[in-house]
Amino acid sequence: MKKRVEKIIEILKKEYGKPKTALKFRNPFELIVATILSAQCTDERVNKITPHLFKKYPTVKSFAEADLKELEKDIRPTGFYKNKARNIKNLSKKLLDEFNGKVPDRMEDLIKLPGVARKTANIVLSSAFGKAEGIAVDTHVRRLSRRLGLSENDDPNKIEEDLMRIVPKKHWLYFNYLLVEHGRKICQARKPKCDSCKIAPYCPSFKKLK
Repeated sequence: MKKRVEKIIEILKKEYGKPKTALKFRNPFELIVATILSAQCTDERVNKITPHLFKKYPTVKSFAEADLKELEKDIRPTGFYKNKARNIKNLSKKLLDEFNGKVPDRMEDLIKLPGVARKTANIVLSSAFGKAEGIAVDTHVRRLSRRLGLSENDDPNKIEEDLMRIVPKKHWLYFNYLLVEHGRKICQARKPKCDSCKIAPYCPSFKKLK
């Protein structure tokens, strides 16, 4: 399994290099807000609203003091805007109260923040701080991990545990983004382009189709 994973990573790196998050941000706080907004929403749509959002609310304090209804209106295009607005506002308050207004760089602190589970924490740690404490499991990683036979689990936390056992830690920083790129371009949810897939020889799902 580990040798197969290494080969898959080698091929995907040739295809996509070492990709990064598609979310646009200038600091860890902007990234954590953008990542919360990206839940059940495309990165492209998030990137369209965050420039105005971060101009209107330029600091952690401004988000903490934002009128909730107005904030909901500002982020409405991302969907689930009521929960997201509440989490972002409460997260901002908690950062001010407990972390001096700074986004912490430890997993155990990040997952205590409203709206932040391991996926969001992993993205912030890898992309904002260059730290690999785990592997972010989003919809693409979940789908590809199962198709590639890297995990039989459905729960994101259990999938992450499976991946951390077989993916060498040196690849953790960008493993999520490799699968995201491949999931968007080739291994799509409804119609995977198996005939164009460079890792098809290492994919048990492809072998079943033959």
